Amino acid sequence: MKIQINTDKNVEGSERLESYFSAELEKALSRYEDKITRLELHFGDENSDKSGTNDKRCLIEVRPANLQPLAVTAFGNTTELAFNSALDKIKRVLETTFDKKKNH
Repeated sequence: MKIQINTDKNVEGSERLESYFSAELEKALSRYEDKITRLELHFGDENSDKSGTNDKRCLIEVRPANLQPLAVTAFGNTTELAFNSALDKIKRVLETTFDKKKNH
């Protein structure tokens, strides 16, 4: 499972953050490891330099083997909050998707 992390010009993407997000993804989605070929994270700040509530965006795109890509987006006051919310969403989407596929 390959993990790619992208940030816009308003979000600093340090190595420490990238390793943290990668480790969290691997841990949370380990049960689907053999079914996912690639994960992409996209972080952005919707308000640029201005402050605001829930202006940090995290989009997680999952490329399951032999299926169309799946994506979720979440917003939060911090990058970490947006990430955790998006991670919860993608876990639910993957569970639903693979359960449906198993039943067919």
